[in-house]
Amino acid sequence: MMLLDSNIIIYAHQSDYQHIRDFIRNKSIHVSAISYLETLGYHRISPQEKLALQSFFAMITPLPISHLVIQKATELRQQKKLSVGDAVIAATALIYNETLVTRNVVDFDWITGLELTNPFE
Repeated sequence: MMLLDSNIIIYAHQSDYQHIRDFIRNKSIHVSAISYLETLGYHRISPQEKLALQSFFAMITPLPISHLVIQKATELRQQKKLSVGDAVIAATALIYNETLVTRNVVDFDWITGLELTNPFE
């Protein structure tokens, strides 16, 4: 099972990144609820991007931000500087035992027990 980072969701919806769409096609994928906020909440999102992302999220139920996820995200932020979004996404992957698919491996590679995959490599 794979948890897509917000950046992978964004890349997958851009025409130049067919290889990302190919990478996630026919795989068991999930997203964190925070990725919904990060992608659809972007203040400069175009109407076409918004529609595409809404269609994507309609097919995938985001994993909830449970109390356990918040506890783990808090622990991660206490260890090293990490944005709230990245902490929640990493914690979600850990709690739900999913491989995190991200282009920003360096942001997460210090987290013990977190499996990472970079589809750009």
